[in-house]
Amino acid sequence: MKIGVLSESFRLPMLQAVDQAAALELDGLQIYAVGRELNCGRCAPDTVKELRRHIEASGLCVSAVCGDLGGHGFAVEQDNPAKVDTSKRIVDLALELSTRVITTHIGVIPQDTTCRRYAVMQQACASLAEYARSAGAVFAIETGPEKARTLRDFLDTLPQGGIGVNLDPANLVMVTDDDPVQAVHTLAPYIVHTHAKDGRRLRPADPQAVYDFFAEGGIGDLRLEDYFLETPLGSGDVDFPAYLQALRQIGYDGFLTIEREVGRDPAADILHARDFLRKYL
Repeated sequence: MKIGVLSESFRLPMLQAVDQAAALELDGLQIYAVGRELNCGRCAPDTVKELRRHIEASGLCVSAVCGDLGGHGFAVEQDNPAKVDTSKRIVDLALELSTRVITTHIGVIPQDTTCRRYAVMQQACASLAEYARSAGAVFAIETGPEKARTLRDFLDTLPQGGIGVNLDPANLVMVTDDDPVQAVHTLAPYIVHTHAKDGRRLRPADPQAVYDFFAEGGIGDLRLEDYFLETPLGSGDVDFPAYLQALRQIGYDGFLTIEREVGRDPAADILHARDFLRKYL
């Protein structure tokens, strides 16, 4: 397995983030396709070429492109034509950056497979799976809003070959109280990318309320810090030795991409995460 980092975790301009990742002797980095500097559909071709050259000259590769478009993912029917079209352009951008993996949140998959929202999300993801497969790419749904079993059942209904999973063990722990080790085995055929993140669940939360909070920029007096806490690697509730062993057991040899969304010193936290992972690799 290889160690990477989400470029946004450095909280630096893109090229500086690449330099930081190289200085830490990481193997690659995940790039935001909808960030401030590299915004799909609104950046010049030369910008993409320069970024690719800079990454390659630094001895790195792009592990994946994050194509998260925000909002409620693909759960709102009227939003989906534009979102699906943009997501297809993100596939094209990913290939320009020499990666075949595009990660995204799709919204909260309903437990009721007969409800309209389930069908709406299914239709959007099927379209993306077909497009990605035809281009030799994979759309990787990030874990978190639902338990691994629910996600697996949903994935099994979609066209195979263009759809996968970006496994974030901390999301499972913090939001759904699911076991990341078991999730590896449940989702094994689909895992193409992972996030190296840790956290604790402080008290039960409704996953729909949590993801609505992110989608709508806050809801009333809901305070997410009352429900869960992202922590440096090794200090949360993810059993990383068992989790990494499970990844080995299924034959996963892709990226462990460090993601750090909080903390005052992201560079120090990323360095700590790199050293922590190296102990087990």
